[in-house]
Amino acid sequence: MPIFELSDELVFPHPSLAEEGGLLAVGGDLSPQRLLLAYSNGIFPWFEKEDPILWWSPNPRCVLFPNKLNIPKSLRKFLRTHNFNVKFDTNCQAVISNCATAKRKGQIEGTWITPEMQSAYLKLHQLGYVHSVEVYQNEDLVGGLYGVAIGKVFFGESMFHKVTNASKLAFVTLVIHLQHWEFEIIDNQQTTPLLLQFGSEEIDRESFLSIVSRAVKKVDQPGKWTIIDGYDKKLRSLTA
Repeated sequence: MPIFELSDELVFPHPSLAEEGGLLAVGGDLSPQRLLLAYSNGIFPWFEKEDPILWWSPNPRCVLFPNKLNIPKSLRKFLRTHNFNVKFDTNCQAVISNCATAKRKGQIEGTWITPEMQSAYLKLHQLGYVHSVEVYQNEDLVGGLYGVAIGKVFFGESMFHKVTNASKLAFVTLVIHLQHWEFEIIDNQQTTPLLLQFGSEEIDRESFLSIVSRAVKKVDQPGKWTIIDGYDKKLRSLTA
């Protein structure tokens, strides 16, 4: 099946037309309008610096339903006793930059978070659609993650840590808040053992698209996120 070549027109082929590996289309741009359209249809960009822009819709899809969060026993004591400070949206640029340079096992360092991608997601952050979770030790940023929020869907992009468990704290913090804000689903894009430990699961593309098409239409309020009242109490209750 030929790969679709995108034009300047803001359209995508249906995700069901993706190749077996999930590759759907090539070309286009990373404008905020195209990115929001892509995510709203279960499609995301992923390419290396030397490549053209590639658009993907894998099958199956690794997702987490926020209310199915599982915190591994090995992590619970750390979460109860940690001395880190967690924030939202105070330094998204630094989070994206750290994700781009993070060392990843069996993978060239951060090659898909190109300067072009970083610029695109920062534009979406300025519009209130991209959010960062930041973990600080004293004043140092030691872990975090970022992703795209549309309606009641969070599309995770990347995470990093410089201190053990910092990114896991960021992830649990995110999920607690998404539970509170009644998000329906977190898209993890790719399946990893770590995500499965937290209760993520694989669902088929058709089921994923059905949920996304409904949930992205739910009322959202693009803008800066902040830590909710009672967050610490909720975290302690989940790790008791």
